[in-house]
Amino acid sequence: MKMPARYAPILFGALLSAIMVAIVSAFVLASSQGIHAGFPAQWARSCMTTWPVAFPTVLLVAPWVRRVVGRMTA
Repeated sequence: MKMPARYAPILFGALLSAIMVAIVSAFVLASSQGIHAGFPAQWARSCMTTWPVAFPTVLLVAPWVRRVVGRMTA
């Protein structure tokens, strides 16, 4: 199923934030507590609590970052 192109920025933000939250929360959790029997459940809870913050942040910050990068490149 394809989404209309007008939703591309929202889909981009959703995917980027979900991937980043998953990777960063796994790294932080493994670094601070190690990998243990409850790791997957704790990781899932961490992702579910941080993604609602990361998703709108990416949506709000991405246009500004694109402008800054546009000014910094030829």
